[in-house]
Amino acid sequence: MNTIITIGRQFGSGGREIGEKLAEHFGIKFYDKELLSRAAQESGFCEEMIQSHDERPTNSFLYNLVMDTYSFGYNSSSFVDMPISHKIFLAQFDAIKKIAKEGPCVIVGRCADYALSDYQNCLNIFIHADEQTKIKRIMSRFSDITSEQKARDMMNKKDKSRQSYYNYYSSKKWGRADSYDLSINSGILGIEGTVKLLIQYIEDFETKR
Repeated sequence: MNTIITIGRQFGSGGREIGEKLAEHFGIKFYDKELLSRAAQESGFCEEMIQSHDERPTNSFLYNLVMDTYSFGYNSSSFVDMPISHKIFLAQFDAIKKIAKEGPCVIVGRCADYALSDYQNCLNIFIHADEQTKIKRIMSRFSDITSEQKARDMMNKKDKSRQSYYNYYSSKKWGRADSYDLSINSGILGIEGTVKLLIQYIEDFETKR
């Protein structure tokens, strides 16, 4: 196994769980929130700050200015003048590249496909699902989401944030089929069926390289 798998996902589509199962099947490392710890460790930013910007672009000049007083770890003049949201993106970007150099793995979200666009052994997947499947999944995962409308609101907010982040920092469009090697509807086959299909796809990708 020599493939790096990146997974973009709609909120509620089960993208994280699918990624975990793929990593488990192939015996490779899995990174989602784990990437934030790694980025914090290597950049000098505190993890809480990285979490607060995670897949959320911010355009507030004042907020960036205030948060800048807490940042450190890089010292080139162009980097010092950069908004904190950009610095954190670069810290994650660097962490993704270092992780990829260490060997095959699964990386969820955070423009990993864009960061690794020059890697020939990288397979970029996007997981989506129909609204009803996602709402049902969100309600089963979050005990405080007690109505379909609350689940829908949460889903729309999260996806809007992910889309803004991806479109802002990458040269591609979030969720659009031609931004990925494979876009798959997990609502049709369910989590296990999607994992099974992806295992076959990844194995075929490995043999054809």
